[in-house]
Amino acid sequence: MPFNIMTLSRVDMPVSQAEGQKILERDQYCCRYCGLDGKASFENALVMSVDFVVPRAHKGKKDPANLVACCRPCNTIKGTRVYKSVEDAKKFVMAQRETLRRTWEGQHARASAKAASA
Repeated sequence: MPFNIMTLSRVDMPVSQAEGQKILERDQYCCRYCGLDGKASFENALVMSVDFVVPRAHKGKKDPANLVACCRPCNTIKGTRVYKSVEDAKKFVMAQRETLRRTWEGQHARASAKAASA
């Protein structure tokens, strides 16, 4: 059982390994936000996790209806924001991923152009 250093007390695990495995199997190891297939490769499987649709920080319950399979990048992008549904969260995550991709490509293109001109 993990230890909360702020309150100096033990806290429950968010989701046990067995519970997480059931959620991943239910969702067929596929990220509910971006669609990443966790079965496609070992590397994809390594980034799969379970996400609380309504975060625990906002009183989200450890109920299978509130848990979804999710890749860690999408989980990080979603953060502790609260959405009306998984579909609303998916729209936000995909928009943020697109913004991050465009920013990365712009930076990568500038670095490539600078290297080519040198």
